[in-house]
Amino acid sequence: MSKPPTRPNSAYPSRSGTPSLRDVVHGVMKIFHHEKESEAHQIFRQQVGHQPKPALGLPQTINPDEETVPGIEHPGSTGVIYCSDRAIANGFNYANSHEWANLGQENIPLPVDSLEYAPTTGVKELREAVAHLYNDTYRKGKASQYTYENVCIVPGGRAGLSRVAAVIGDVYCSYQVPDYTAYDQVLSAFKRLVPVPTACHKYRLDIEQTKKDILTQGLAVVIASNPRNPTGQVIAGKDLKELVSLSRENTTIILDEFYSWYIYPDNEKDIGKSISSAEYVEDVNSDSVVIIDGLTKNWRLPGWRVCWVIGPKNLITALSQSGSFLDGGANHPMQLAALPLLEPSRVKIEKVALQRHFKAKRDHVLKRLHALHLDVEVPPQATFYVWLNLEKLPPPLNNGLTFFEELLKEQTIVIPGIFFDINPAHRRNLFNSPCHHYVRLSFGPPMKDLDKGLDAIGRVVAAARLGGTKKMGHSYKKSLESSSEINV
Repeated sequence: MSKPPTRPNSAYPSRSGTPSLRDVVHGVMKIFHHEKESEAHQIFRQQVGHQPKPALGLPQTINPDEETVPGIEHPGSTGVIYCSDRAIANGFNYANSHEWANLGQENIPLPVDSLEYAPTTGVKELREAVAHLYNDTYRKGKASQYTYENVCIVPGGRAGLSRVAAVIGDVYCSYQVPDYTAYDQVLSAFKRLVPVPTACHKYRLDIEQTKKDILTQGLAVVIASNPRNPTGQVIAGKDLKELVSLSRENTTIILDEFYSWYIYPDNEKDIGKSISSAEYVEDVNSDSVVIIDGLTKNWRLPGWRVCWVIGPKNLITALSQSGSFLDGGANHPMQLAALPLLEPSRVKIEKVALQRHFKAKRDHVLKRLHALHLDVEVPPQATFYVWLNLEKLPPPLNNGLTFFEELLKEQTIVIPGIFFDINPAHRRNLFNSPCHHYVRLSFGPPMKDLDKGLDAIGRVVAAARLGGTKKMGHSYKKSLESSSEINV
């Protein structure tokens, strides 16, 4: 009887010919050793803008044989755009999207019309409507009230962030990990903002640590999403009030509040309540609090590209100037179409319906993940995202990029956690990222798509747990050269 074969490259086989404990440990160490040994990670790095940035800050090129445009850098794609590009390489397109479970993003339609250019600060009527909505919702009985002069209409949240970043001087800017993917590009592109990381606590901003960092590191700006994308956590009540108070101590607080309606209270009487730092601003023109929000998430109208920045009057004047060269202003007819949507009585009805609907979908997704033994460490209190830790899965399925690539084979899209690692220099080994073992799942899609995607997750996880990992981590389709279908 012949001896059973030993594992290839095994330096220390056991006497019985079966892999020794040392073999197994070495095998696991090899899997975890470096991103260069993972195909999923190499595909990610090959896309322009995802390579580690050289010390001299030279621009990254799409084709190294071509000259770059002088002074222009490619900052790298956001998570949704990269994942859509990879999905297209695996057969996804918007014509056959019904065949896929897209848990990575949501899609919603719009009306049409044509008019002249709008002012770069936006149509006055819409600015007044935004100010009225915030005063009615958060500032009843307060002496200081928002006016249209405190509102700038912008063509999307990223445009708002860019306008704000363009007018901020040379300062230290605090950010947290994980947070919204676009902050990585903003902090990379606007060199006058010097990025300084601040640790998160239980997946949300740690206010005590932030206060210490302001004193010890001289932070002048704090930027954060609240509610937080991707973790689904929220700062509210006295914690939010304390954060806003820092704006009265020479620190500008920039809060991305796009998910302010997506709150899931335990008490039925609290259904319909939303959160905003506007509630705790004392003087709308002296407290340096900057709020970015819009129709994209709360009203579920991302294609309209109608958003706003709220802050002191002198900030709005500066944003008008930066908007004139950055984006030219928001779509005029869409601004007019948005006016009735901001009527406070209508908004109250919308918030109640939205919270009940998305709370039911959140609970459904958490229940199904629990059945798959994929329990969520800190369940989402807000947003429509689940921040899922994969660490307990068998390698290589236990990292976000490989998990994502395996699900593409099942026609399902999730967003790998590394996109929420705000790491402007991109030099960190991806395996060392604190977000490496996570993916973000959206429970925004229709229930049938959620179940289709969760079924796919169940199949992939079951295969891995039954020892099918040898077929994982390789043989992925390469991305197409053109991703013209993507317009996010």
